[in-house]
Amino acid sequence: MTSDDNLAKPHDYDHSHSNVASGWLRASVFGAMDGLVSNIALIAGIAAAGAHAQIVILTGVAGLVAGSISMALGEFTSVRTQNEQIESEVHTERLALARNPDGERAELAALFEQIGMNSDTAHTAAVQVHEDEERALRIHLTHELGLDPDESASPWIAALSSFASFSVGAFIPLIPYLLGFNSLPLALVFGGLGLVVAGALATAFTRHHWIVGATRQLIFGAIAVAVTYIIGLAMGVGSL
Repeated sequence: MTSDDNLAKPHDYDHSHSNVASGWLRASVFGAMDGLVSNIALIAGIAAAGAHAQIVILTGVAGLVAGSISMALGEFTSVRTQNEQIESEVHTERLALARNPDGERAELAALFEQIGMNSDTAHTAAVQVHEDEERALRIHLTHELGLDPDESASPWIAALSSFASFSVGAFIPLIPYLLGFNSLPLALVFGGLGLVVAGALATAFTRHHWIVGATRQLIFGAIAVAVTYIIGLAMGVGSL
């Protein structure tokens, strides 16, 4: 293999990319953050209202179960709908290539010119691409719509990732109560640590500094807790 052949494979020696199309990362991060924030806020509101520890636990567990199922169903439906839209666009483009190949070839040549090819090179490239129907379909989808049918996310992976991560996130602020500590401050500490860890872990995939991710999630959680805590105080058990 020549040195040029080696240089043509920078992913083998220079850098690599994460898989951004599988759907698990977004679902996992969103699920974990949602589980943490929603259950921390829920527990804070119930505890601030003066509810007994058993009521706090029951409410937290109910929030965990309902939220994880809702997240999983929502992720499955949204990803499946997105994939169906991609399939529809693939079908539309396939029909257009069969119905008007000359027009599609000219359109592709124009797109190649827009990215910097001269007219002759763009026309030659478009002709070569259209020699293979499937290759032409893929290039048209990529350049016209920014779509790659092979990179469709799995609705099952997204749903399961969301279910699992939400459950874990929602469970963390319940730990002190399940261990017998009737302490909202301790639950908030557990929840805050969970937000910090989850925010920091997410930056391992985005290559941002972990402090940025951790601080951002902690601030979001604090806002939610403050709002529900104030509402809980205003609607305390004694005022009902």
